[in-house]
Amino acid sequence: MSQKLPLSYYQQNDVVYLAKNLIGKKVVSNINGELTSGIITETEAYRGYDDKACHAHLGCFTDRTKVMYEPGGVAYVYLCYGIHHLFNIITNIDGNADAILIRAVEPVQGVEIMLKRRGKKKLDKTLTSGPGNFSKAFALDKSHYGAGLTGDEVWIEKNDLLRFRESDITSTTRIGIDYAGDDKHLPWRFYLNTSQFVSKR
Repeated sequence: MSQKLPLSYYQQNDVVYLAKNLIGKKVVSNINGELTSGIITETEAYRGYDDKACHAHLGCFTDRTKVMYEPGGVAYVYLCYGIHHLFNIITNIDGNADAILIRAVEPVQGVEIMLKRRGKKKLDKTLTSGPGNFSKAFALDKSHYGAGLTGDEVWIEKNDLLRFRESDITSTTRIGIDYAGDDKHLPWRFYLNTSQFVSKR
């Protein structure tokens, strides 16, 4: 029985709830036959209609942001500072432009593959902590812009084996959004505080 999250999961209307709910779930990539997976340990929510930190704020519609207006369950990948690919999940129904950035995961499968992709010799928290590091370790780039999350290249699964308490999830402000005015203070970053695989505490 498939453990992939269905499209109906992504099309719920509360992006902040979903960003928190994704903590502990498993993200999987299968790129050129190389399977990697990890437990999601850190996310950030971005709400399209009233969030100054969101790329789609005030209805901004460009070649880069157009996928954000599609129904939830597709990937939004963009290049940050010309260096790092950042992998986001589009949520809500079409036209809302809500997104969740995956900032960190704890590796499960394919650690040797991740190390090779990152040019590292040993496993430590930096392998998949930080959104750019995660994307590189999982071989996710702009070619996955618009990819369906119920497909065969990248998807998210339930994870019934991991148990944690509500107090194990910390909510705090998002990172690198000083341009967002008062919205930079919103506590819309979530991380699993029992894991070392977190970009910043």
